[in-house]
Amino acid sequence: MDADFEAIRESLRTLRKSKETPKVFGAEMHKFRTHRPLIEEDVREFERERQVELPSEYRGFLIHVGNGGAGPAYGLFKLGEMDDGFGHGPWGEGFVGDLSEPFPHTGPWNDLSGRPEFDEERADDEEWEDEYNRQLDAWENEHYWTPLDGAIPICHLGCASRQWLVVTGPEAGNVWCDDRADEGGLKPLQREGLERVTFLQWYMHWLDDALRQIR
Repeated sequence: MDADFEAIRESLRTLRKSKETPKVFGAEMHKFRTHRPLIEEDVREFERERQVELPSEYRGFLIHVGNGGAGPAYGLFKLGEMDDGFGHGPWGEGFVGDLSEPFPHTGPWNDLSGRPEFDEERADDEEWEDEYNRQLDAWENEHYWTPLDGAIPICHLGCASRQWLVVTGPEAGNVWCDDRADEGGLKPLQREGLERVTFLQWYMHWLDDALRQIR
């Protein structure tokens, strides 16, 4: 997808100046404003440290539009940040994996094998429930919520539901949905007949939808 970053900047200005406030989920958080763009050297330093080459669409956005802010859901994270409670903070330890390693999936993944089963008949047994919760925590940490290699979180939809941008491997440049908080696993974002959605396709769909509300 060809990138017209000036058109994106102008569209965001139009949304900010609109007398009619678009009813866009999460916009009250970012108010259609982006953070200050990164300079080329900042991006190169990140890539050197992480031994990764960021997808060109996302890389260009960081430099020519902004380092996070206005965007789908509650807005784009800054590079290296994610949701942290009611705010944002650095990537949590053990959450984002090795960006230089390929993203491990090429199709939907939701492996619930080995998950301990909850026994409703023993729900009032505090000792049993404590052991169940211990086993569940261990399963999540060792199997289900292991760090994701080759991808970075780019936004959250609330309640620990997030979207990621794959940066390494066959899926590089594509947006994936993370529904592990509801045990829905990981899957590529699909939209309007598209089997895969790139960063700019994802962003422009959101931007065009917001603009349609004020035209």
